[in-house]
Amino acid sequence: MSNELRTRTIVGIILIIVASAGLYLGGLPFWLLLVVAGVLMQGEWGGLIGASADHRRLAMFSVSVPLALLCPIAAGVSWIAFTSMAAVFFFVMFVTRSVRLALGIVYVCLPVMALLYLREQTPDSYGLMLAFWALALVWATDIGAYFAGRSIGGPRLAPRISPSKTWAGLGGGVLAALVIGFLLHRFGNLPIQLAAASGLLAVAAQLGDLLESAMKRRAGVKDSGTLLPGHGGVLDRLDGVAAVAPLAALLYLLLVLP
Repeated sequence: MSNELRTRTIVGIILIIVASAGLYLGGLPFWLLLVVAGVLMQGEWGGLIGASADHRRLAMFSVSVPLALLCPIAAGVSWIAFTSMAAVFFFVMFVTRSVRLALGIVYVCLPVMALLYLREQTPDSYGLMLAFWALALVWATDIGAYFAGRSIGGPRLAPRISPSKTWAGLGGGVLAALVIGFLLHRFGNLPIQLAAASGLLAVAAQLGDLLESAMKRRAGVKDSGTLLPGHGGVLDRLDGVAAVAPLAALLYLLLVLP
C-alpha cells in the first residue's frame, strides 16, 4: 500500500468514527459537528469561486448565524432558522455583490437542517436510523462507484468535468446504495419507500460530486482545500452529502409522514 493510500485510508477511518460518534450522540454533539463542517465548507466554497479573503470571512461569519439558530437549545430546525438562512443569503449577496458566494449559504445550511431534522425524529433510534441512512448511502455510493469504475471501466460519465467517473461507476454506486437501503429496511425499520429511493439518492450524490468537480475545474485546483490529508478539503468529502441530505429529508416528508 502506498503512503498516499495509507494516509487516505487512516484519515477516512478517523472521519467515519467522528461522524458516527456525533450521529450516535445526536443533540448538541451532532449539531456542533455539523456547524464546524458547515463553516469550513463555506470558506472552501468562497475559495472555489474566487472570492476575496474579506468576503470569504464575511460569508463564514454570516453562515454561522443560521447554523447557531439550529442549535437544539435555540430555535432548532424551524421556520426561524430557515428565515435566517434566507436573510443571510440576501445580506451576503448585497454586501459582496456576488450571487455565487451567497449561494454557498444555502448549499451549507440546507443539508445541516436536513440531517438535524432526520436525526430529531422520534423515537431516538428511528431518528438515528434515518440520519444514518442519509449518510451511509453516500458512503456506499462512493465505495460502489470506485470499485465498479476501477474493475469495469467503460465509457466516461462526464469526461469534461471528471474524467475518472464512468457509467459503470454510477451503476455500481446506485447498486451499493440500494443494498444499504434494503438492509436498513430489513434490519433497521427503514420505510420501504425510502429504501427504494436510495438509488435515486445515489444519483444525486454523484451529481453533487460532479458539481464540485466543475467548480474545482473552473477554479483550476485539484481539491477544495488541504485540511484533510489524502482527501483534500471538507467540501471534497461532503459534496455528496450536501446534495443527498435535503432530498432525503424531502422524500421522508412526502413519502413517509402522513
